[in-house]
Amino acid sequence: MIDTHVHLYDQAFDPDRDQVVQRAKEAGVSRCILPAIDMGSHEAQKNCLECYPGFCHKAAGVHPTSVDANYRKELDFAYANIQNAVAIGEVGLDAYWSREYIEQQITVFEEQIQWARDLNLPLILHSRSSFPELLNSLKRCRFPGMRGVLHAWSGSIEIFREANRYGHFLMGIGGVVTFRNARLAEVVKNTDLSALLLETDAPWLSPVPFRGKRNESAYLLYIAEKIALIKELSLDKIVDQTTQNALSLFFNIQK
Repeated sequence: MIDTHVHLYDQAFDPDRDQVVQRAKEAGVSRCILPAIDMGSHEAQKNCLECYPGFCHKAAGVHPTSVDANYRKELDFAYANIQNAVAIGEVGLDAYWSREYIEQQITVFEEQIQWARDLNLPLILHSRSSFPELLNSLKRCRFPGMRGVLHAWSGSIEIFREANRYGHFLMGIGGVVTFRNARLAEVVKNTDLSALLLETDAPWLSPVPFRGKRNESAYLLYIAEKIALIKELSLDKIVDQTTQNALSLFFNIQK
């Protein structure tokens, strides 16, 4: 399995990061992708990548909640540290807490879409309370070969299909799919397995039975098991296909 979205460098893992990585490997996780946030988390991300070469892979970008009036400094820093990234992310739009800087977020997001175009890299997209604006940006900035993952998917199948009119996007499925009465289960049921990726977003969004506790990559197995149940397929089938989806999108590897 590949955890396509984990903040392993977060301070929540400082006490036992080596053990967290070991448990992930024992659970069958072979690789993970560490999305960027901003300048403040860069050093921790860098240290994590150096500690676990081959297991941890780098994404580069500016998270939308880190965008304010001084966004240019963050953008320039992210671009200066883009080397060896397997994706541009975590980027996108977030109007959940505030719409104060939504125009700046759109500017930052669209510039980073251009990075993805220029560098031929996939996007890791964050969208919270901002689907109309996100779709508008994808439509405005679309280019041949635009691709990526809609991280922590919470929207409808219709919005997902709309995004795929402008590029080739996969759906990132995490712990929320295990929650009781989660609408996401119905979306997953009606989405082809070739369009799904596994992710944890650890240390947040732990799956049942760990909901409310710190999340970690080892719990990816519970997400895969839930998808197998929803789609009435074997766990091996879910693991094999989602792993291939991730290898193709982020590493250009076909098994």
